[in-house]
Amino acid sequence: MKITNVTLTAMALFTPYLFAEKGHKGHDHSDHSEESHDHAKEIAGPNKGRILTSTEPHAEFFVTPERKVKITFVDEDGKALPINGQTVSAIGGDRAAPTRMVFKKDGNSLVSDKALPEGKLVPIIIQIKPAPDSDNVTEKFNVDFSECPTCKHLEYACTCGH
Repeated sequence: MKITNVTLTAMALFTPYLFAEKGHKGHDHSDHSEESHDHAKEIAGPNKGRILTSTEPHAEFFVTPERKVKITFVDEDGKALPINGQTVSAIGGDRAAPTRMVFKKDGNSLVSDKALPEGKLVPIIIQIKPAPDSDNVTEKFNVDFSECPTCKHLEYACTCGH
């Protein structure tokens, strides 16, 4: 019985290594970096915010000077689309005392009723319903308020791919 357990353990540990490099010779792995495949780095929204690509149409995440969250749905060129039944809700900040945000229409955008909590790195969970008959799409990330050293945008909205 001991041989079987040792054999199974060895197989579990070494099997991933057998397949790790298969089909990956002859090209640079930097081609697989997150930035090189992230469409959000290729387009900028009307407010110069972060593009969330998990929804169709894509949505721009932008934080106003008052730290309210502004969501603008955009076309493939980054131009604002009219609000047409989309809904958004968000929870941000400390898990022990989260800030729950409800969004209301403001022109071609949806703006949160509350500001993001203070801090340079604020976790957020956003639920977007891109159409009345569609399922919710959930986005989770940290809103990084540090300044990008290259493009001078805030890190959460950086488009330079540094």
